[in-house]
Amino acid sequence: MNPSDTSAPQTSKRRGLSARRIALLATTIAGLGVAALVLAPTVNLQATYPAAIAQNLSEQAAKVAGPVGFADIVEKVKPGVFSVRVKVDGGNETVGRGGQEIPPGMREFFRRFGMPDIPGGPEGMPRGGRRGATGQGSGFFISADGYAVTNNHVVEKASSVEIQLDDGKTYPAKVIGTDPRTDLALIKVEGNAFPFVKLSDKDPRIGDWVLAVGNPFGLGGTVTAGIVSARGRDIGASAYDDFIQIDAPVNRGNSGGPTFDTEGNVIGVNTAIFSPSGGSVGIAFAIPANTVKTVIAQLRESGTVSRGWIGVQIQPVTQDIADGLGLKSTDGALVAEPQANGPAVKAGINAGDVIVSVNGERVKDARDLARKIGALAPKANVKLGVVQKGTEKTINLTLGELPNTTEARATGPGNDDDNGADVGRLGLTLAPAARVAGAGSEGVVVTGVDAAGAAAERGFATGDVILEVGGQAVSTPADVRKVVNTARTEGKRTVLLRVKKGDNTRFVALPVGRG
Repeated sequence: MNPSDTSAPQTSKRRGLSARRIALLATTIAGLGVAALVLAPTVNLQATYPAAIAQNLSEQAAKVAGPVGFADIVEKVKPGVFSVRVKVDGGNETVGRGGQEIPPGMREFFRRFGMPDIPGGPEGMPRGGRRGATGQGSGFFISADGYAVTNNHVVEKASSVEIQLDDGKTYPAKVIGTDPRTDLALIKVEGNAFPFVKLSDKDPRIGDWVLAVGNPFGLGGTVTAGIVSARGRDIGASAYDDFIQIDAPVNRGNSGGPTFDTEGNVIGVNTAIFSPSGGSVGIAFAIPANTVKTVIAQLRESGTVSRGWIGVQIQPVTQDIADGLGLKSTDGALVAEPQANGPAVKAGINAGDVIVSVNGERVKDARDLARKIGALAPKANVKLGVVQKGTEKTINLTLGELPNTTEARATGPGNDDDNGADVGRLGLTLAPAARVAGAGSEGVVVTGVDAAGAAAERGFATGDVILEVGGQAVSTPADVRKVVNTARTEGKRTVLLRVKKGDNTRFVALPVGRG
């Protein structure tokens, strides 16, 4: 037998491979052989395996995503990334995103990693009383003439900013503009021959390889690899959260640094990590490149970011709320309260309306609406698809400009989730608002809450004011009972209440059942 003969029948006979064993070998190699081929791409498949298996391996090898190594990409992009060092003339301030303290319950989740390390305090959250502190982060050039991107929280309180390139050269930098809502900042270094990188024109896919480059713990020029773990993450930072989640290790000092795809394009700007321990646990968040492009373009032009504003408090449409409104799905954003003199009020949008589209694009949820409106310019004309009293209609309005003190935040659903309980009463003690000092003249005030009732489970508290029940204004407990009894008679599972809590108004769906 000619040892160079590689035809399938003769090879199978020579090696004593039955058809069943060949099939089993093909299955095993399909899972393991591709990795071997990546490491040893010069393998002669036809000389090593039967023809059918060789063909299978060739097809599998062609599907392998990502390069064998990242050295070529790193060599290409690393010079455009730099370390940022800031001097902070501190006072008695707590530093966090946008100059605000991290909300209670979010400290472990929303840890910052580009700010000074103050012993005893959460990472990125220096305590008051420390003056003349220094902090560090990362950044990258987006043009040869010295324009560069970093995080707002890296430079927002800086009295001076200095960058250090990969070759060790240092330059002073000027802050051109910042946007606390997306945690982005544009800085400028004098010069006209800096290496720079490109923002990606396409969205990454979950599972794509990524590289993070930055200055963790002041080490500078550090590269780590991972994959895109998720997209569209909302971590409660602002109404415009749309983070890419990656598992490439990033730590304090990586803030403001880029995350690259395998083509060397920036897909995101590293900004936050989830870390119970303070170090990387493989969960990091990056601002998407499309957001970076929009924000940086405005900062470069005017130093500030202007966003469209319709003037409403909005909240998600839960299944209970959808049932209460007679909606077929939970898509859209529920208007909890139009703001006085805002564009929405002038256009005829009312509390209880559900905004389901913007310029023909469907609105997935309240956060999606906030992002869509925020991406539009003030004074832009928009067409909103609105479900009003069960009928969908188109409302035209001209956007206002989002005030600096106002954010188009999509409020959370509270505790509106339905637990399936058949509750025969609401579990509330009520009184006319006009009879309770400080409660105003509209609605009924909650004076007591049954701890075991459905209302308590949904976040009702003493002092809340119920303005409407089932779309009808109420002023006495009898009004509430009447609407609830009508809903039961009509066979409805839930009734929708419009509730004022402090300065905020929201809708809450309560199960009414029968009894």
